[in-house]
Amino acid sequence: MKRALLIPLMLAAGLATGGGAAFGVATVTGPREAPEKEAAPMPTFVATGPILVPLVDSDGGLAGYGTIEVQLEVAADTKEDVASRLPLLLNAINLRTYRAPLASGPDRLLPDLAAFRQLVFVAAVETYGKGTVSRVAITSAKPA
Repeated sequence: MKRALLIPLMLAAGLATGGGAAFGVATVTGPREAPEKEAAPMPTFVATGPILVPLVDSDGGLAGYGTIEVQLEVAADTKEDVASRLPLLLNAINLRTYRAPLASGPDRLLPDLAAFRQLVFVAAVETYGKGTVSRVAITSAKPA
């Protein structure tokens, strides 16, 4: 019977001792403050204008064309650089769209927006480097 009482008593004493030591150390050293981070520059959007996209079927056939307008979310300090190299991005998008199956909908005349957003993001990483474009926003999509 002594053993049945001794084990829980030792466990309680150990918890009390450890908790008291942790409280004492925290009281003496004070609360730790997180290091201050520099504020990230505010993001801005750069519009690409209308992009004429060939809507390719999954079998590789041309189903039609679509017009999509895209905006790229970038840091405010890189806006001019992104805008100046926009023709390179449009070229990279054009080189990818004819190979990507972007046709969706019942009549295959609507663009697949999720696939196109991913395609534009990959082209932006290739054109501007990783981390320059944080997000791609599609503002308008319609059949041409």
